[in-house]
Amino acid sequence: MARAAAEIPNIVEYLRQHQHRSLLRFITCGSVDDGKSTLIGRLLYESRQIFEDQLATLEADSKRFGTQGEHIDFALLVDGLAAEREQGITIDVAYRFFSTERRKFIVADTPGHEQYTRNMVTGASTADLAVILIDARKGVLTQTRRHSYLAHLLGIRNLVLAVNKMDLVGYDRSIYDAIVAEYRAFAGSIGIGAFVPIPVSGLAGDNITTRSGATPWYRGPTLMAHLETVQIDIDAAQRRPFRMPVQWVNRPNADFRGLCGLICSGNIRPGDPVRVLPSGRISTVARIVTQGGDLNAAAAGQSVTITLADDVDCSRGDVLSIADDPPEIADQFEAAIIWMADEELLPGRPYWLKLGTQTASATIYTPKYQINVNTLEHLAAKTLGLNAIGVANLSTDKPLVFEPYDKRRDLGGFIMIDKISN
Repeated sequence: MARAAAEIPNIVEYLRQHQHRSLLRFITCGSVDDGKSTLIGRLLYESRQIFEDQLATLEADSKRFGTQGEHIDFALLVDGLAAEREQGITIDVAYRFFSTERRKFIVADTPGHEQYTRNMVTGASTADLAVILIDARKGVLTQTRRHSYLAHLLGIRNLVLAVNKMDLVGYDRSIYDAIVAEYRAFAGSIGIGAFVPIPVSGLAGDNITTRSGATPWYRGPTLMAHLETVQIDIDAAQRRPFRMPVQWVNRPNADFRGLCGLICSGNIRPGDPVRVLPSGRISTVARIVTQGGDLNAAAAGQSVTITLADDVDCSRGDVLSIADDPPEIADQFEAAIIWMADEELLPGRPYWLKLGTQTASATIYTPKYQINVNTLEHLAAKTLGLNAIGVANLSTDKPLVFEPYDKRRDLGGFIMIDKISN
């Protein structure tokens, strides 16, 4: 009992330190069999995030399902579906959590097959960084270009080019340099200004957490060192103007009417003037209410209930913003569209459009063009098929509050839903 009591302060201190570590969300993407799942499995293994019973299970599964002979198949740590293990491929997005002394991580392992591109988009939509894997034996492939383009389109500005399986090419520097040069030319053509290239071997562990003696010519960071130190502007959302999409109007009795939502950017205090959009009505914040009591201030990332000094009309789907710097309002848009359905886009057909907490009926017109991600050509298109990327105009049956995607994902990204099949 005395020993347990003595350990409690250490546990409390550990939890306090853990709570205040920064969080990095990242994805691994690239072509088929580039080693994405193996790389994540190696990261989990090297960061000591595997318990003894999990390791024993992994060793048994490696003998049954593995593709690495007598060696541990680290990919099995993230490929959990039966179909994934049978075929040795990744189908669904697998999210894994791990941490080091310096940072916490949520990593999404995304599939490389073209038919599962929509799953990759799902994983990339919330990521701060993307690790683009390339098989050193194959070089830059179609899916490498596709995933790089999608990561850039989805606003990921921190990219790592992991040239994997260097052990299978004898750690040849000339092969690595040629791949990096080819990728740099492509990246520049789509607007990617910078990326960090690292030669690695997920299976052998080269340059994953420790510098490899097999690549003495490489002077850069290991993959883990870069992930631990890359600068992510976590305070950017708080420096932007106040925005809060209203999720629910809380009216428990005749004396209280609160507007509930998650603050997606900015700060707010009682007494601040706010504008209700799309109506444009201006009022003042009376209270910021939470379950733990009223707050003197609230910031991006907090879920709160705001009461206003005036009884203005406001409901789910409206957006509260700082009064003197509101977002835009429109019922017609030009947008980049990634089509994720097996059925082709039908121009002129109404779909549901969800943007934040807003829902409207929207019609997409004939695409202006489809983008060939290999050549970046703008191709004539009458529709968009599965995984196609195009640009089109659309109109909605009511004005929507929005901002350009490169400014704010929360109010710049939307999904289309088929009204019949949902």
